[in-house]
Amino acid sequence: MSTHEPFGVTDRETDLSTRLTYFLIGGTIGAIVALLFAPKPGRELRSDIADATRKSVDRTREAAAQIGAKAGEYYSTATQKASELAEAAREAAARQSERITAAIEAGKQAYVEEKQRAELPEARES
Repeated sequence: MSTHEPFGVTDRETDLSTRLTYFLIGGTIGAIVALLFAPKPGRELRSDIADATRKSVDRTREAAAQIGAKAGEYYSTATQKASELAEAAREAAARQSERITAAIEAGKQAYVEEKQRAELPEARES
């Protein structure tokens, strides 16, 4: 008896599980075929198919409603985060603008002061 490494499963156990899998698949297919060919009147069979279809549609609608609710939550959260980021960016831009304005004003003031200093010696010379 050989084994498959590293789990120690024998060829016989693998063969048995394969046979069991095929048996279950065959049983499922047999059950489906038996339902399709069961001696039911056409009206009853159509009613069963319609009921199954309605149930599937209802389950699909419920799932879609749940997905829609989740999507709404995600959209709301994303919108809120985007608004927060936009506000933070506006505030940062305003702060930067204030700094630039202050730097320009300081530069203008320094220019005026330097110009006055430069004009003073010229005024003394005259």
